[in-house]
Amino acid sequence: MDPLYQGVLAATFSFFIVTILFAILIFVCKKSKTNNVTATRNTTRTVPSSVSLSETASFDPSVPDFSLSDLVKATENFSPDLIIGDGSFGLVYKANLWNFSTYAVMTVAVKKLSVDAFQGFREFRAEMETLGKIRHPNIVKILGYCATDLDRILIYEYIEKGSLDQWLCDTSSGNNDSMSEPKLPLSWETRLSIIGDVAKGLCFMHNLEIPIIHRDIKASNVLLDSKFRAHIADFGLARRMEDEHSHVSTQVAGTMGYMPPEYFHGSMIATPLGDVYSFGVLMLEVATGRRPNWPVKDEDGKEIRIVKWCTKMVEQKKEMEIIDCAISQEDLKQKQVVEFFRIALLCIDEAAPKQRPSMNKVVQLLDGISKL
Repeated sequence: MDPLYQGVLAATFSFFIVTILFAILIFVCKKSKTNNVTATRNTTRTVPSSVSLSETASFDPSVPDFSLSDLVKATENFSPDLIIGDGSFGLVYKANLWNFSTYAVMTVAVKKLSVDAFQGFREFRAEMETLGKIRHPNIVKILGYCATDLDRILIYEYIEKGSLDQWLCDTSSGNNDSMSEPKLPLSWETRLSIIGDVAKGLCFMHNLEIPIIHRDIKASNVLLDSKFRAHIADFGLARRMEDEHSHVSTQVAGTMGYMPPEYFHGSMIATPLGDVYSFGVLMLEVATGRRPNWPVKDEDGKEIRIVKWCTKMVEQKKEMEIIDCAISQEDLKQKQVVEFFRIALLCIDEAAPKQRPSMNKVVQLLDGISKL
């Protein structure tokens, strides 16, 4: 065979083989890419579009945009040195968020919920969107939240002087600005004002279109601002009453000493009257300076609950003897003190819980004290 013809034939054959191999390679690559895209789409479909694995939301235009990393930085990785409170289901930290639009720092309180407090994304989002819309001068604002698959974090407005509990019982740890100042005993007038503020905040919650039950009213959940105005805080246990006729919110919860007795007698529902009872106990604590979960020794030396002790002393008309000794006697008006305890005992009615007054009525009664 002619050598030239052999060379042409060999070259043609080689070109044909290379072309086939190249075509096969292109086909394999396209097939692989198609499979990858299909797999990605299938994987995406397994995650519901309504659920985000990381979500932040703000309820106040003054709050700068933030992320989880911003909150970690602002709290110095949730440093113990910045803890300003220990609420239900989590610790509260003081934090400074930088607002790039205003070039200013905003001080907030950041609450990191414990794992025990976790809810699903949808439930958590719904709860926060409801509570985030509440605006009342005697209720701490929830400014926003951050939720991931591992964390639930709430952002509250920062209240300067700390909790009522710290001012009544001097339990400060010195970790925040408000506790670095000397804490003088609260005057009788200031205590009346604080109780009135808490009553108004609870009244507002109970009279919303869908009422909200706080379920954990106590001194450590009442925060005081620079003018000693009171703000109800810590909505970790708060629940909406979806059915106002049944007065059922959810399974009971609260703090020993403040919980109404019906919770211990088989009742597994929470009602506004439970908040009223806890508020009555708070009134006794504010007036006497004694912790509700600590026993009190009566005249016979027996240890009894503060509720029973105060009831017994009021029945004997000894109201002035159980007032906190830190209150100046010159500030006290006996008629006001007697009426204060009368209202408190109405709220803590144990024999007939349904006879407890509504918070509307309590606000009216407290307003009348100033006229005595």
